[in-house]
Amino acid sequence: QVQLVESGGGLVQAGGSLRLSCVASGRTFSTYVMGWFRQAPGKEREFVAGISWSGGSTYYADSVKGRFTISRANAKNPVFLQMNSLKPEDTAVYYCAGRPGITYRYTENEYQDWGQGTQVTVSS
Repeated sequence: QVQLVESGGGLVQAGGSLRLSCVASGRTFSTYVMGWFRQAPGKEREFVAGISWSGGSTYYADSVKGRFTISRANAKNPVFLQMNSLKPEDTAVYYCAGRPGITYRYTENEYQDWGQGTQVTVSS
């Protein structure tokens, strides 16, 4: 079993930046795909960004493209989400998710492991 722990959330003004981290522990896989999702109050959880096990391939939701960057050094290192030019609509609980895999595009239901989430609040 894999445990995922997020950190780095907080309160920031619009236009500011935050960097989220997600550390995996427990059972490890040489090919472990990871992603970030978020859930705003009263809304369904939505995809934010995903990254391949090697870190070589990434993809983003249109709403964050050009502002957020997901990164990792390799399958055994933490995953980061650098969030720049934050907007009030980015306010949500951000979740890290992961699963073993070769491809890097998975739907929310296909992810097997989830963190507890970290709150990001952007004030206007």
